[in-house]
Amino acid sequence: MKNILEIIADTSLFNGLPENQVKGIVRIAVEKRYGKGEIIFLEGDEGNGFYVVADGKVKIFKASINGKEQILHIYGPGNPFGEVPVFSGKEFPANAQAMLKSHLLFFPRTAFVELITTNPSLAMNMLAVLSMRLREFTVQIENLSLKEVPGRLSSYLLYLADEQKSGTNIFLPISKGQLASLLGTIPETLSRIFTKMSSRNLIEINGRKIKLLDRSSLEDLAEHGKL
Repeated sequence: MKNILEIIADTSLFNGLPENQVKGIVRIAVEKRYGKGEIIFLEGDEGNGFYVVADGKVKIFKASINGKEQILHIYGPGNPFGEVPVFSGKEFPANAQAMLKSHLLFFPRTAFVELITTNPSLAMNMLAVLSMRLREFTVQIENLSLKEVPGRLSSYLLYLADEQKSGTNIFLPISKGQLASLLGTIPETLSRIFTKMSSRNLIEINGRKIKLLDRSSLEDLAEHGKL
């Protein structure tokens, strides 16, 4: 199992920093552990710092008054979350919940801002990660507002294939119910689309294991959004 120094050094936010700076970051890190389903923070809570997933899985989501949930992101080991309030000094804009038993590293806002002021390279890393998050949100908004659900699903499957570097064989890291929420639909609709894509020999499904049979057609579906 990695120690805190190794976890921090491998995190995108801190990747490439010299060892003395990484050790400075280790000194302000606070270890926190959450059980499956435990809330980490709620929308509107004071943004008093941010987190990095050391082990486990965390979902970031919005919830309506009637209880409807929209998953925005799902983060695993090495991923930071809750960074925006570090700069804005405001509240968390969404909710965070542990999907599995999770080990997190918490970085208090005040201590981290002091580090940034003395380490410009750390500030550049932070800006790079925030720029990447902005790009992710732009793609997500485009998918949810402009594409039909089949197009959103195809885009996600292709994204997983690239992320997992597994060729045509991918593994769904979340349940199909959670995937439905991430794609802005309901489980019944998602199930019908999976069945339709399978019957057209675009994919082959075995539980959470999915084989991409026709990547070219999936790319076309991701672009145009209709089966």
